[in-house]
Amino acid sequence: MNNISAHTKAIIAYCTFIGLIIAYFLNKEDKHAFTTWHIKNMFGLVILLFASLALQAYPVGPYIYWTSTCLWLFCFLMAILKQQIGLPFLSEKFQTWFRFLD
Repeated sequence: MNNISAHTKAIIAYCTFIGLIIAYFLNKEDKHAFTTWHIKNMFGLVILLFASLALQAYPVGPYIYWTSTCLWLFCFLMAILKQQIGLPFLSEKFQTWFRFLD
């Protein structure tokens, strides 16, 4: 039986890509909407990070990298504070695009 709180699983989701996978499987057994929301949000941020790494050779790459890092920090803080406040426009899209993570 999984007795990890939704809040803890949401925080785990923001701890690197491995934390995202761990939180996904922990949430699969005992689903919480709060955790699912943060998992989808982090998945979108990971894709943004990978895109920034692919664009490192271009002048825009470092800007996208640092933007994604700042966005990750904001979302991580919101998970710690037990808030479901995300990024304007992006978090809504992440929730729609990544329904397979439900």
